[in-house]
Amino acid sequence: MQKTKSRKLNITFESEIQYEEPEQQTQSKASGKESGGAKGSIWEFIAIASVPLVLVLGNSMLVPILPQMQEQLGISKFQSSLVITLFSVTAGLIIPISGYLSDRFSRKGIMIPSLIIYGAAGVLAGFGAVWKSYPIIIAARAIQGFGAAGTAAIAMALAGDLYKGATESKVLGLTEASNGTGKVVSPIIGSLLALVVWYAAFFAFPVFCLLSLLAVIFFLKEPKKEQPAPKLGPYLHKIGSILKQKGRWLITAFFTGSLALFILFGVLFYLSDILEEAPYHVVGVTKGLVLAIPLLGMVVTSYTTGANIKKNGTLMRWLMNIGMALMAVSLGACIFILQKNLYVLIGLLTLSSIGTGLLLPCLNTMITGSVEKQERGMITSIYNSLRFLGVAFGPPLFSWMMDMSHQIVFISVTALSVVTLGLVFFLIKPEGKIS
Repeated sequence: MQKTKSRKLNITFESEIQYEEPEQQTQSKASGKESGGAKGSIWEFIAIASVPLVLVLGNSMLVPILPQMQEQLGISKFQSSLVITLFSVTAGLIIPISGYLSDRFSRKGIMIPSLIIYGAAGVLAGFGAVWKSYPIIIAARAIQGFGAAGTAAIAMALAGDLYKGATESKVLGLTEASNGTGKVVSPIIGSLLALVVWYAAFFAFPVFCLLSLLAVIFFLKEPKKEQPAPKLGPYLHKIGSILKQKGRWLITAFFTGSLALFILFGVLFYLSDILEEAPYHVVGVTKGLVLAIPLLGMVVTSYTTGANIKKNGTLMRWLMNIGMALMAVSLGACIFILQKNLYVLIGLLTLSSIGTGLLLPCLNTMITGSVEKQERGMITSIYNSLRFLGVAFGPPLFSWMMDMSHQIVFISVTALSVVTLGLVFFLIKPEGKIS
């Protein structure tokens, strides 16, 4: 058979097989060289990882100061929770639009103005806090959510554009680890800044945002688009075709990633609440350090997983199922522990977070590798949008279940984990090497 007619198998999901012509392979390699090479540079990695980091810092740093905000502004617990929830809901709704625009125009063309809006609105929220104006704070947080929509999801798509093979998996694992690192350090940073003045976190965040903005501008070189995404009508038709063709495993992957973060943020809210109650009375920076333990387990696992899966579909399938099983077993064991032994409870929640760390880098790699560059921004944006909504609804739903019974909390999340494990086992079956 002639060489020009040979075809190469890249990935199989169930019975779906994607082929790539040798000429396309050459173009992909050339594109990788233009964008910094297959291995990339440490500065590129730092720039990409900084984006999900500042995304988390802009939200989670505020969690420790919510009780002080209630006291200083004279607002209810529900009103203070909107500072977090409104941000996440706004971002979740706008992310798909940002994804389309990044496919239509360019990744950096969306990320740079988004980071500027994100940081500038943070300054506005800070002045709202100084002026003790709750409406200004809420409006600024909604604007921040608008800016946040063009950050982490687009950074994930850009990583898929820049790197191929094992390097892509490593960078996507790094972005997940960076996201987790932000969750680890943000409560601690927020608590420390509150020792100066309760609204200091509002003004500290734009500084981190500025550093990320400069890194994206100067260290990331976006590869040229071979062809932009089509106009909205044909584009949505193409996205619909992708979901129709691959929806069985792709929608399952979306749901699984959203559920993982719903559970993660929900159990952290649960742990944060019981730490302040009798008999523990753990508050302030000490509470932040305790909350960092499960998150640290997720961070280390996420980075290690991303660095070692090397787009090996068989390995990813094993790790995803092990991760979901670990979550189900550890959360199920919490039903019988709860407040009886705090150390065992923290250990079990850390095991659940380790399961999340096994799961998310594999999902990230599969989702970014499932589509061509022209549609990657939208697909990763839908995924990140659902992740945002999982984060947004975790704490309030856990709070509602806690009012009924602490056992109900862990019975519910254990049942969800078991069902999701079944979906992952039967519907997500990557084999061989993912392109």
